[in-house]
Amino acid sequence: MSAAQVAQAVAPSERKEYAFFDAGPLSCRTDIPGLEFDFNYGARIKVPEGNWRVLIFDRDHFVTLYDAKASSALVMSTKKYYVNFRLEAYLDDRLVLSHDFNPKGKNILIKYPVGTLGDIIAWFPYAQAFKHTHDCEVYCSMAPELAELFRLTYPELHFVGPDERPDDIYATYYMGIFFPCDDRMHQPVDWRIVGLQKTIPHILGLPPDEIRPQIASQNLVRAIDEPYVCIGTQATSQAKYWNNPTGWLNTIRYLKRKGYRVLCIDREVCHGGGSRWNTIPYGAEDFTGNRPLQDRVDLLHHADFFVGLPSGLSWLAWATGLPVVLISGFSLPLTEFYTPYRVINYHVCTGCFTDSSIEFVHNDFTWCPRHKNTDRQYECSRFITAEHVNAVIDRLMRDHGLNPRRREDER
Repeated sequence: MSAAQVAQAVAPSERKEYAFFDAGPLSCRTDIPGLEFDFNYGARIKVPEGNWRVLIFDRDHFVTLYDAKASSALVMSTKKYYVNFRLEAYLDDRLVLSHDFNPKGKNILIKYPVGTLGDIIAWFPYAQAFKHTHDCEVYCSMAPELAELFRLTYPELHFVGPDERPDDIYATYYMGIFFPCDDRMHQPVDWRIVGLQKTIPHILGLPPDEIRPQIASQNLVRAIDEPYVCIGTQATSQAKYWNNPTGWLNTIRYLKRKGYRVLCIDREVCHGGGSRWNTIPYGAEDFTGNRPLQDRVDLLHHADFFVGLPSGLSWLAWATGLPVVLISGFSLPLTEFYTPYRVINYHVCTGCFTDSSIEFVHNDFTWCPRHKNTDRQYECSRFITAEHVNAVIDRLMRDHGLNPRRREDER
C-alpha cells in the first residue's frame, strides 16, 4: 500500500497523519536460518534462497489464500485484518514449517490512529474483548492523553505510545476506517454499512456486538453544586453541526427554564473553515479550552445528561454512562452508538455519511455531497427543530426521574 493510500484525517487547516503501518522485523524465527514468520501486517513468511514452496490458508473458511514457489523472498497475505491463518513452507517438496495462528499467551499489538477522539473511544473496548477471547497480552498503541482515559478501567491491558513497538509482538492489528471505502485489505466490510464502532470487531474477528466503553471519573466531588447539563456543539465537518440557526439558542433557553445550568465543553470556542465558522451558542457557559480530557470526564460524571452531535464528545459522554441526546441528520442511527434519545428528521435529505455510494471527503469542511451550494445544503440538520430536541429532552428527564427544580429546593 502506498503512502498516498494510507488513511488520513484532515482538519480544515492542516493535514494530519491518521494511521501508518509499522510491521517491524519478523518476530518468529525457526531452526532454519532465514526462515521467519509473524502476523504483524497480515501473515508474513520469509524464506531464504532455495527451492521453496509457501502456502497460506484461512482455517475458518477452508480456503487456500496463497500457493506458489519462492526463493529469498518475503511472502505476505493480502488481508491485513484478523484471519485465522495457517502457514506452511516446503523445501524440496518436504514440509519444514507448519504453523497455525495461535495468539494465546503471546504479545499482540493493537494500533489506534492519532488525531481523533470519538473513533478511538468507540473502538477501544474490543481490545479487551480480543484479550479475553484469545487469552493473550494486548498492547494498545495510542496517544498518551487518550491512554490516560482508559488505564483505570482497563488494568489488564498495556499502553504504549503511537510510535512504540514492544518486543516479541506476534500479531498487529490496525484500527481505522480506511479510504477508499472499498479497501478490503485493511477492513473486511464497508464501515458505512456496519457503523463506526462495529467495523472494528469485524477487523479483529470478534462478534459485531455493540460494547459500551468504560471511562471513569477521577474526581467524585462535584465542582458545581447546581444541576447542570453539558453540551457539545463543535465538530470536524459542517455537515455534523446542528445547522438550524436558532436551534441551540432555543434549547439552551429551554434547559435554563427547567432549572439547569448549561455548560459547553467543546475544546474550541470557535471552529470552522473557509466561509463557515461556528461559535459557542449564546446562553451557554464557556467551559471550552484545551484542557485535559479527564477534566471533561469529571464534568460529565456529575451532569444530568449530555446534548451533542455525531462527534467525539458524544462518544465520551456515552462512555461515562451518561444519557446522550444525539442530534444528527448526516449520519443514520447505525453509524453511532444506540441511544433512545437520537434526534433525526427523515422528512428531508439524510444519511449521506452512511450512503455506500458516497465517499466522505475529509478535507472539504463544507462537504454536502447531494446539495452543496444549493438552498438545500445541510437541510438534514437545519430542519431539526428545537421543539423536537426539547421534546426528546423531556422524555429523557421522565425516563430518568430528573427534576432540577426539586433538587434545588432540597439543597
